[in-house]
Amino acid sequence: MAVSVASCCFSVVNASLKLQSSVSSPRCFVAASLKSTPRASNEKRKALRPDSSPKLNPEKKYPGRVRDVHRDGISGKGGDVGGHQKMAFKAFGSPKKEKKESQSEFREQQQTDPAKIHDASFLNAVVKVYCTHTAPDYSLPWQKQRQFTSTGSAFMIGDGKLLTNAHCVEHDTQVKVKRRGDDRKYVAKVLVRGVDCDIALLSVESEEFWKGAEPLRLGHLPRLQDSVTVVGYPLGGDTISVTKGVVSRIEVTSYAHGSSDLLGIQIDAAINPGNSGGPAFNDQGECIGVAFQVYRSEETENIGYVIPTTVVSHFLTDYERNGKYTGYPCLGVLLQKLENPALRECLKVPTNEGVLVRRVEPTSDASKVLKEGDVIVSFDGLHVGCEGTVPFRSSERIAFRYLITQKFAGDVAELGIIRAGEHKKIQVVLRPRVHLVPYHIDGGQPSYIIIAGLVFTPLSEPLIEEECEDTIGLKLLTKARYSVARFRGEQIVILSQVLANEVNIGYEDMNNQQVLKFNGNHIRNIHHLAHLIDMCKDKYLVFEFEDNYVAVLEREASNSASVCILKDYGIPSERSADLLEPYVDPIDDTQALGQGFGDSPVSNLEMGFDGLVWA
Repeated sequence: MAVSVASCCFSVVNASLKLQSSVSSPRCFVAASLKSTPRASNEKRKALRPDSSPKLNPEKKYPGRVRDVHRDGISGKGGDVGGHQKMAFKAFGSPKKEKKESQSEFREQQQTDPAKIHDASFLNAVVKVYCTHTAPDYSLPWQKQRQFTSTGSAFMIGDGKLLTNAHCVEHDTQVKVKRRGDDRKYVAKVLVRGVDCDIALLSVESEEFWKGAEPLRLGHLPRLQDSVTVVGYPLGGDTISVTKGVVSRIEVTSYAHGSSDLLGIQIDAAINPGNSGGPAFNDQGECIGVAFQVYRSEETENIGYVIPTTVVSHFLTDYERNGKYTGYPCLGVLLQKLENPALRECLKVPTNEGVLVRRVEPTSDASKVLKEGDVIVSFDGLHVGCEGTVPFRSSERIAFRYLITQKFAGDVAELGIIRAGEHKKIQVVLRPRVHLVPYHIDGGQPSYIIIAGLVFTPLSEPLIEEECEDTIGLKLLTKARYSVARFRGEQIVILSQVLANEVNIGYEDMNNQQVLKFNGNHIRNIHHLAHLIDMCKDKYLVFEFEDNYVAVLEREASNSASVCILKDYGIPSERSADLLEPYVDPIDDTQALGQGFGDSPVSNLEMGFDGLVWA
């Protein structure tokens, strides 16, 4: 079954991506689809610009960002009827010239009776967002890609602020907004983005823009079957659009753009590209959330998702407290459900409760107090069921990780555990998760260093998306998907490509290979590699790669050739600006460097079996 979930800011090109797996467990691919104008490009860029080919075979389209989706109540191996469903999350942008969709697709939208809209201000607070994006070129990290445009939706929340989706203004170089019934666009500024929760905050300085404006009121979490009205500027026209439906489900949901699991509201109101960032209202005219993605499958229709106001409030509170967005914390443990009575008896768990700690991430604070084999039976006094759920509202249950998302970075949680049959209470500091291979690059531009034409850069999901899996290779993909960081600041550094020159003869065909050591020293991250090279006084520069492949360069010849190589390829600098800063060692314990990157991976079973979920 081909299943996809689409975020809804729409652009010139809707890049649909193939759902495939590079390893044995099922994967879901997250596509940053805000792609725009096609251009002539080399073979490496075809994954980025699928519209550059006249005809694309859907089975050959490349995957994007990758993460696992664990659905409560779904078990079994990938491929079984009850197994994981492969899901693709797509974010769209909005073209200035877009072909009309078939009329049958638009008939699926349930149009709200205008007479039922209580007040005109109900709609006047919703604005259209015009964004120009200039994304980094991860394959050629010293430059940017060609700019493209998209449109989305936003709404006023007071104090001169607008709320929209983070993917609507990702890699923005210019953002403009237009009010309903106005023919003027106003320049907006992105104050903060919450990538994991897919929310962004905008401000508009023009006083004229705010004349007569009435901000929306944020309502409470709705109930099942409550009516919901979605307002925004989707494809199919230039004016505001209103669709109506009901709340179908409320549960922890996978967020496409942020690759995170947070509370989400499922609705059956039509959500289309361009609705992203638009509000969803209840019958009282209160905003109960932000439209942001849809679920698409041949077997389903009209399944849309809304970010609830609880997540919006968490984002705003985080920003107000810290002056920036710090992100959602995590516990940093891999948990196994305890549904089997014999398993509970073996672990000396007397009641039908608790989840087993299978793995603790070395970078989490939980590693200081939790051990493998511990059973978590309560979180801040709330009992955790054997299925990994906790009480939610009056008669519902929800995934245990929901409680963690109610905390802020730096908060302390009290865990009740059973260790070897003994009940204990422990305190754990919750912090954002450390990704060995990040889904998003802080600061926008990737790090790089060029030595004698050898281009080194950290492995990231955007780079994998650009290069495509066939070019990256199965071994590197396995590490990217399953390995965990052993210390904060750890990166997988790869040789991206070799810029051909006399000094690097014989190495021209090397690309996308992990470099493990430089002159016998284990490489911790890209900054550490740059530091080692700068401090090197040896005659030779020796790079050791995966599978015992070695590349050796003469140091003085390399230094002499660097200026010529940069000039020949039109590269402004041999390294990114962040690598000009003094190097700071990310760890104190050097014993951790004795292990290889692949020595502590999350196994295929752990990521592919629903009985095991990350908190």
